[in-house]
Amino acid sequence: MSDTTLNATESGMLADIRLHDIVVGVDGSDESFAALRWALNEASLTGQQVNAVFAWSHSWDMGSEPEDEEQWAEVRHEIAQRLRDWVSKASQGMTINEDHVKLTSVKATGTSALLEIGKDAQQIVVGRRSLGRVARWFLGSLSESLAEAAQVPVTIVRILDDEESSVQDAIANALTPSENTVTYDLPGSPLPKNQRPIVVGVDGSETSRRALRFAIDLAALHHAPLQVMFCWQLKDLGVIEGYENAIAPIAVGQERAERILDELLDSVEIPTAGIPDDFQIESHAFHISAAKGLIAASRYARHLVVGSRGLSGLDAHFLGSVSKQIVNFADCTVTVVH
Repeated sequence: MSDTTLNATESGMLADIRLHDIVVGVDGSDESFAALRWALNEASLTGQQVNAVFAWSHSWDMGSEPEDEEQWAEVRHEIAQRLRDWVSKASQGMTINEDHVKLTSVKATGTSALLEIGKDAQQIVVGRRSLGRVARWFLGSLSESLAEAAQVPVTIVRILDDEESSVQDAIANALTPSENTVTYDLPGSPLPKNQRPIVVGVDGSETSRRALRFAIDLAALHHAPLQVMFCWQLKDLGVIEGYENAIAPIAVGQERAERILDELLDSVEIPTAGIPDDFQIESHAFHISAAKGLIAASRYARHLVVGSRGLSGLDAHFLGSVSKQIVNFADCTVTVVH
């Protein structure tokens, strides 16, 4: 494994780092370990390089602020060792080619470091924080910031949140007047995760075409079935012939949505190289809002891929874009494609 350590005076060097592989943010949390394992496993299948990036700031638990370059060198050495330990822990039980793993530590915020280091990467990978849903909505998160600002795909790795489940159980019991204990069971697939499909949400836009191409490659790599979903409402379909001055019936809207979906699939060429013989792709159009439909789909998927296109202006400020809602509330790993 190779190390890159950027000190407080070398932030300009961020612009010189160019990677065309997987950049993953690590910080010692369970979420970042899950993200790093996901990235390492992906690279083991593709031969890509993984750059594990630790963006840090000086805090009280690191002692007093270093006074000279020698003390800064000691701090950077300790941080580099911490990063190596984290990578070693995350890669336990995996066969890793050390030449394909790079370690980068930088004194910067996580978002700014990953955006700069990962701007030419194939994708940026992070773990989703275990904040409560209300906290995630109002405070935001690293993964949300990256998904909004990055110019490359951002994958947010989801791990089970036992704390959230226990709170939902407590709510269920508090609101159910009964002597029996009530358990909240989140709807989900009975299939093991490795047998679940990859789901991609599309809407006919160029961004969703890029999301579809990414999902095809991902599904082929993992020999996973691919489900293409177009979640629509009448306002998403444009002017429907014969209903220029009237509201089209839902059945007519469904036919229009299915045509849009078919046209999108016809416009994206599926490569023959690297596609397994058992590759399966199915498409569905559902009359439901995109955020609600795709979050529901995430309970039955192993991985959800969406485009970054969403609401804008005041609607986005108050309601949140589709991709933002999915990053916050999906129950599986998500990739946002730009």
